[in-house]
Amino acid sequence: MKLYDELVARGLIAQVTNEDEIREMIDNGKAIFYIGFDPTADSLHVGHFMALCLMKRLQMAGNRPIALIGGGTAMIGDPSGRTDMRSMMTQETIQHNCDCFKKQMERFIEFGEGKAQMVNNGDWLLKLNYVDFIREVGGCFSVNNMLRAECFKQRMEKGLSFLEFNYMPMQSYDFYYLFKEYGCNMQFGGNDQWSNMLGGTELIRKKLGKDAHAMTITLLLNSEGKKMGKTASGAVWLDPNKTSPFDFYQYWRNVADEDVLKCIRMLTFLPMEEIDAMADWKDAQLNTAKEILAFELTKLVHGEEEAVKAQTAAKALFVGGSDDANMPTTEIGADRLVDGNIGILNLMVACGLAPSNKQARQLVEQGGVFVNDEKVPAATFLISREMLESGVKIRKGKKVFHKAILA
Repeated sequence: MKLYDELVARGLIAQVTNEDEIREMIDNGKAIFYIGFDPTADSLHVGHFMALCLMKRLQMAGNRPIALIGGGTAMIGDPSGRTDMRSMMTQETIQHNCDCFKKQMERFIEFGEGKAQMVNNGDWLLKLNYVDFIREVGGCFSVNNMLRAECFKQRMEKGLSFLEFNYMPMQSYDFYYLFKEYGCNMQFGGNDQWSNMLGGTELIRKKLGKDAHAMTITLLLNSEGKKMGKTASGAVWLDPNKTSPFDFYQYWRNVADEDVLKCIRMLTFLPMEEIDAMADWKDAQLNTAKEILAFELTKLVHGEEEAVKAQTAAKALFVGGSDDANMPTTEIGADRLVDGNIGILNLMVACGLAPSNKQARQLVEQGGVFVNDEKVPAATFLISREMLESGVKIRKGKKVFHKAILA
């Protein structure tokens, strides 16, 4: 199976322009493609996974990735998928986030001469004179067509700022610039980016003529992939300091039964023949599939050693063992104690098991919090210094484990 057909079989392709040409270019390693990343945090999360894995697959087949960091467009904010306006970011924060992104991307793709490149659209967008930009690009966009775009329609009821209205022409200009300066001939993005991506393709054709080749592809579940990055307690980050390898493993180990094979197809590099053989798996076999998914993705992000540790710790806990050597652990300073104790709500927040005391209280009152395998009876429950000195095992629900120990 050639690469394009494999991408289709894995469920990664939703919409394309010029499918025959795209197929020929991808299969023969002729694509110089870009995918954009919005630097709104200092770590990528699992919602970016699909794009990173796609870049890796394409590079392995000889195609050249360009990771476009939206340092310029982040100064405005993409309205796609949002009901409110993004907060403004400083250039210093954006640059810091860009640096963090590259370190994480290096686990997936190889940067260097003739290989993958990372570029920041702030390098050209922030230098543009606004009047010159409007004269050069503005005439290529129909306001009527823009307002029909899904990314704008969903914001019209609550109000779309003129600042955000500039986002589509600016993203389109990225493809135009990369086409001219880097020979970039293809762009990838999620379904929520389709209108912006078509804008870039049309801008190239209008500015450079009908014969200018520019390809567009969307990923089937990239919009859903963004949701994958969110859980009830926050985001699932690729940075081990934000989401431990154990918690990362547990996230994938706990995916819904109906999603596990879909995730294995889209995100792992297991052969399709091996994945297809799992199609009829049920019951206990689905748990095995989840372990395969969790191990493969943890290995991809954190390395095989950490994946083995996470898997070993998870199995030990779920069979009722006491081996907590690889369990995520938070050290609690003595200054957090009051009269030699710390309340369960404060401890859960300190350990990242709840974003606030209010949500921690709800979990306790619902009977979903355990300390050393005993259900916490009330939100006023206290953990003593002596308990913390020995290490306290906290369980949230059936599958989330954490250890707290006195620093």
